[in-house]
Amino acid sequence: MVNLSVIVPFYNEEELLEESVNRLLDSNIFDVIYLINNNSTDKSYEIGKKLEINNSNVKLFQTSSKKGKGVALSFSRKMIDTSHVIIHDADLEYFPDDIPQMFEAAKQNIDSLILGTRFNGDKNRENIYMRTYFANRFMSLFFSFINFYKVSDVATCYKLMPSIFFKNIDLKENGFSVEIELLSKFLKFNRSIIEVPIKYEGRSYAEGKKIKAIDGFRYLFATVKYKFLD
Repeated sequence: MVNLSVIVPFYNEEELLEESVNRLLDSNIFDVIYLINNNSTDKSYEIGKKLEINNSNVKLFQTSSKKGKGVALSFSRKMIDTSHVIIHDADLEYFPDDIPQMFEAAKQNIDSLILGTRFNGDKNRENIYMRTYFANRFMSLFFSFINFYKVSDVATCYKLMPSIFFKNIDLKENGFSVEIELLSKFLKFNRSIIEVPIKYEGRSYAEGKKIKAIDGFRYLFATVKYKFLD
């Protein structure tokens, strides 16, 4: 049986979390939506609790004291009991109505990682910061060169994976560099990454965007690190 769950890591997303999760619910494709609160100091946890109470397929959890997207993903691994899992950030930059197409690709390629790319195809994308756009392009080229495998968008949130892979890897990255760690380790699991074009609407730092310039350098370091280490 091929089925899908989604992990939603979040930190201080009280203004966007409810709408973000409602978009997931509207897609009606997930067996379970796992909300992973990563030490929010605003009302995000309370909003997550309300979503859990009102929806039988929404489950809310709290991580340990460590912060970071990688911490939230590592925490969630043991809970997954579907054949496949996808990650969805709790902002409104990504659109869950792209996920059914990714899931169809997964059904046809059970052991592949399905990557939602913001650079291929002609779907609508809005990039606020051109420096971020070019940095992502460069990081993807660097990753492709180091790994001898072309990946157009290494920093994308949307990675739909076989759960047998996700549940059995040891994630070491606490922060955003977990995106690189996941791709690097998947290429050692199965050199098959299938890209599906997705929409994107970037938000500004004033609106809560959290990734920083230093994370780009961490991505580059992680690319080399996980090429040679597990």
